[in-house]
Amino acid sequence: MMCRLGDVIVVAPDGPRSASSCSISPLTTITVRLLKQQQGLTVYQCSGTPTDCIKLALDGLLERKPDLVVSGINHGDNASVSIHYSGTVGAAYEACMKNVPAIAYSLKTKSLQCNFRPYEDTVMQTARYALENGLPQDVLLNVNFPEVEELKGTKICRVGRGRWMKEMMQVGEGAYRLTGYFQNLEPDAEDTDYWALEHGFASVTPLQLDMTAYTMLGELKIES
Repeated sequence: MMCRLGDVIVVAPDGPRSASSCSISPLTTITVRLLKQQQGLTVYQCSGTPTDCIKLALDGLLERKPDLVVSGINHGDNASVSIHYSGTVGAAYEACMKNVPAIAYSLKTKSLQCNFRPYEDTVMQTARYALENGLPQDVLLNVNFPEVEELKGTKICRVGRGRWMKEMMQVGEGAYRLTGYFQNLEPDAEDTDYWALEHGFASVTPLQLDMTAYTMLGELKIES
């Protein structure tokens, strides 16, 4: 899809990197391999994390700063607290840290055999918006799609409150496997990303790098 908007350079991990968040690989050598090069499209494979891919692209492979970084479409949604675990969002965060407009795209599905066609219009609309208007400094977009044949529309949403429950399952003596289920703490809040997904809408959420809890700055009394 992105090739409709301009020249595209892909730098992607060489395998799944689910839940890698903003992790990097400071203790290992990162390798890269050119997979494809044709007019308007160059594809590299990287041994590192999604964040490593962005660092490698910006500081090793590209001759200039890109106009836009897009990450995804990821299999599995990255709404609510899943934002914090997501390698897809982590890559967009890294680009945002480098002052490059960035968008993360994710699809609420467990299947690897997906039809992305219902989401093309929203992908193109959000990408064009970022290219034509830019994004505020230290702000990126997190876009999530429900698995549907036709979207009901697109909603601008805040991050919904939720948490993962019963996350560890014992599979042997001293051995556990990550599992669990998501508990939506605001199931009726129509302005949240998870409500949008549950009701057939694409959610578009602006995220910011600054995680300061400003309401606490005047309340903390521990300075000396």
